[in-house]
Amino acid sequence: MVIDTWDPQQYDKFERQREQPFYDLLTLVKPQAALRIVDLGCGTGKLTRVMHERLQAAETVGIDRSESMLASARTDGETPGLRFEAGTIEAFADRRLEGDRRPGLIFSNAALHWVGDHDALLQKLTAMLAPAGQLAFQVPAQHDDATHTTAAALAASEPYAAALGGWRKPQPVLTVERYARLLYQYGFRDPIARLIVYPHVLESRDAVVDWVKGTTLTDYARHLAPAVFDRFLEDYRERLLPQLDPSRPFFFPFKRILCWGQLA
Repeated sequence: MVIDTWDPQQYDKFERQREQPFYDLLTLVKPQAALRIVDLGCGTGKLTRVMHERLQAAETVGIDRSESMLASARTDGETPGLRFEAGTIEAFADRRLEGDRRPGLIFSNAALHWVGDHDALLQKLTAMLAPAGQLAFQVPAQHDDATHTTAAALAASEPYAAALGGWRKPQPVLTVERYARLLYQYGFRDPIARLIVYPHVLESRDAVVDWVKGTTLTDYARHLAPAVFDRFLEDYRERLLPQLDPSRPFFFPFKRILCWGQLA
């Protein structure tokens, strides 16, 4: 049984900053008549609803592994053609879809980085698309940032290495050049792959810990007992903050990769 460590309130503390990449990715999508959409890693479903309405889709299915994130999506009222279901991206990618069940758009905003082997994953998702189907996804590219390297180094030290039982947080995100090559290789003739640095201005460097607690650190929380994770979080704070600029407000540059392609 997978422990659900996602907290919608914690995640939404930086809602405005997290939303901009979604809108940038959505602008790359070409509207189509009677569009069927699958949104992988839809979270609270708020932005899934925006996409469904803006693209005037015939059907949109939002999929997320977190029941706590989906709870708000299911209580925001019904929208014709829009529904949500619990499930993993891996399980969806292994489905066999035929005929009019194949989506015209597979969309994923800040979720594919939780799944390994992107070469194979993108190939599977491409094979699920309808003719002239589109694939659009955004992944954070912060794995070389102190926020991530500090967590990895701490996890490799005791007592956390023993508590994690040899588990290490995977890092599946590829280079922007690699994504462009894969999309072309899989049949997207004019793929777009962009590395964008989003300039976030936070109240102070302390806010960075809150930011990461709502995303990257959820993986560590899932693999550690609650009391051990609380200690991990405090040790993480003590290690990370001295590496960051003490200026207020704090400038937090965040790298993301946005990709889009349409099958020829």
